Amino acid sequence: MALKCGIVGLPNVGKSTLFNALTSAKALAANYPFATKDPNLGIITVPDPRLDALAEIVIPERVLPTTIEILDIAGLIKGASKGEGLGNQFLANIREVNTIIHVVRCFKDDNVIHVDGSVDPVRDKEIVDTELMLKDLESIEKAIDRLKKLVKGGDKEVLHQLAIADIVEKHLESGCPVRTAPIDIEDRPFVASLFLLTDKPVLYVCNVDEDSVLDGNIYVQDFKQAVADENAEVILVSAGIEAEIAELESKEEQKEYLSALGLSEPGVNKVIRSAYKLLNLITYFTAGVKEVRAWTVENGCKAPQAAAVIHTDFEKGFIRAEVIGYEDYIKYKSEAAIKEAGKLGVEGKEYVVKDGDIMHFRFNV
Repeated sequence: MALKCGIVGLPNVGKSTLFNALTSAKALAANYPFATKDPNLGIITVPDPRLDALAEIVIPERVLPTTIEILDIAGLIKGASKGEGLGNQFLANIREVNTIIHVVRCFKDDNVIHVDGSVDPVRDKEIVDTELMLKDLESIEKAIDRLKKLVKGGDKEVLHQLAIADIVEKHLESGCPVRTAPIDIEDRPFVASLFLLTDKPVLYVCNVDEDSVLDGNIYVQDFKQAVADENAEVILVSAGIEAEIAELESKEEQKEYLSALGLSEPGVNKVIRSAYKLLNLITYFTAGVKEVRAWTVENGCKAPQAAAVIHTDFEKGFIRAEVIGYEDYIKYKSEAAIKEAGKLGVEGKEYVVKDGDIMHFRFNV
């Protein structure tokens, strides 16, 4: 998939440490602003216990999870919309991603410099939001000027687009991101075509100290209250803990370490799954003795397009898809038993893929 998410935030909030834990890419994580100058691109394996469960039944030669791309973007400071710091580069990088993982610092540590001198995640978020909204205002003003020139022809569609653009501009001027603008769903594609930075969906990650990873702290409480009306998910992660987990070689060591901290899984797993969902992605599986594999498609994808993810010939010569629901596969444990129970579906070109489907495509090229 070409879709990817970007990690953003102020300098020194733990972005690169989190990125390293997510990808094991070993991006530079240092205690000074702009340690990340060029964006680091990594590939994240999407954790999915369903893949392991299918592998236990099929016992394939190999098991292949699905992945998404993630970009670790340079830290932003006040004035970024005017090019301050690495502002122009930051904004160009964020324009490339489909969704945002916004990291805020929610811990005190005198050994880790804060670019603004004190810990205040609400203020930090507002700095990032303001710079992105200022850039969006520039973009929407240009779009309005262009539409005003076109509207002289009396085109009703252009008039409608101009009205939508006006709504977006006023929403930004009120200090609110585009993603929360009161836009009808049928008009969202036009807004998306403007490529506005604050139109991108966002996941907030509160980087906390080890003692706060389960229940949070006063910084987290204040932050959650500040974003309550955004309908955005907030996840607690200790980047330091995640870095230590990533250094452990075996799953057994990781489980022991997590258990000692009272955690059931690494925090990065929650981040990955939430980012995957935010990208509007779902997973279907193929299962055979050669391999059990997870495949990524957009939610609402139809069977031929899902087949194309494996190979474009599968879509060109699509005949039908044989589909088994995940729960049925787990229950009956073999294709023969599934067929006997009448749980094997034969679907055509209009079938909409469901998350967890086990699929086999018939095609002829």
